[in-house]
Amino acid sequence: MTTRTATKQDDQPFDFNLDAVKAESQLLPFRVYFDGRRWEFAHMEALDVWDLVEAVEKGEVAAMVSIFQAALGDQWEDFHKVRLPQYKMKALFAEYRKHCGLEPGESAASGT
Repeated sequence: MTTRTATKQDDQPFDFNLDAVKAESQLLPFRVYFDGRRWEFAHMEALDVWDLVEAVEKGEVAAMVSIFQAALGDQWEDFHKVRLPQYKMKALFAEYRKHCGLEPGESAASGT
């Protein structure tokens, strides 16, 4: 999975080749039927962590919303127009997390 103490193109040594790290499983999207249409969420492990850091610091709901926004990409604007009660958001997030192989309490942004 990783390369240790190798050299890069400029012949300077390094301890860890992050470019060589690959996902441990296929990062299949999570597909949801809601409000009469199909939505496709990118796999949590594929989301850019930098887009999520600030939201995680603002609390659980802000983190969930930011993850949904990042995962839905171009679909976010339409999804955001649909009324989403908190109980549905929690159920959606729980199933999404399960699909992505994350245990309760873990998130794409937490790294745990």
